[in-house]
Amino acid sequence: MQGLGGKLIKSAIVTGASSGIGLETSKHLVKEGWKVFGIDIKYENNDALGELSNNQLFKPLVCDLASEDEVYKSMNIIQKEAQSIDALIACAGILRLGELSQMSIKDFDLIFNVNVRGLWLSVSQSMPMLKNASKNSGTARIVLLSSVSALRPKINSGAYSASKAAVSQLTRVLAVECAKDNILVNAIAPGTVDTPMVREQSSPDKQGNWRPSGPSPLGRISNPDDIVKVIKFLLDDNSSYVTGTTIPVDGGTQAAFIPPI
Repeated sequence: MQGLGGKLIKSAIVTGASSGIGLETSKHLVKEGWKVFGIDIKYENNDALGELSNNQLFKPLVCDLASEDEVYKSMNIIQKEAQSIDALIACAGILRLGELSQMSIKDFDLIFNVNVRGLWLSVSQSMPMLKNASKNSGTARIVLLSSVSALRPKINSGAYSASKAAVSQLTRVLAVECAKDNILVNAIAPGTVDTPMVREQSSPDKQGNWRPSGPSPLGRISNPDDIVKVIKFLLDDNSSYVTGTTIPVDGGTQAAFIPPI
């Protein structure tokens, strides 16, 4: 898309942009001159947004990804401003805990409506803009957030693990379907990341039998910046022959099979 003075700038849609990995991704991209359309269900903490709050390169959009009407509305707003989008980075996700046999239908449906259906809606509705970008610049990119939980589920996170396994499979299918349009599709599977969602669910009154994975063989859990570095790799030319893959970013936790603590 064109910026001030007619200069061409790259543009991205980032879901889950108000906190955690989505927020850090947005900050990094804006710092590098990208126009970012940040989608999230709410924007309440302006302190967390920091320099993004008054930056013209960042446009926040309030949208519940579980609502197809809200997704359609947000994507229409974006399309009026930017006919082409170079990248979609889908970071939005929710975690609800509980044994599958005891989980409420409401919580089960919410997990899949946001983590899978909402992600699919984001992809399908942004596809015309991604195709326009690939025609103009040669390549467009989609980066989805799966989880190591898709590969190694834990107690009380069965629904979340299943939803992230679905994301990994969607990644593979989309990569094949989108190859003809030069759209690269990949996913990242983080281990435990220090985000507000994980901190909330790790609180003593919520976790029950669930625990975040302990420190990795590297001696720590990850922070959002660890994940953003891999996202940026998948957005640049060094990954031009990478598509249809899910990259674990867990500090070796899965390889060592470190049990939850």
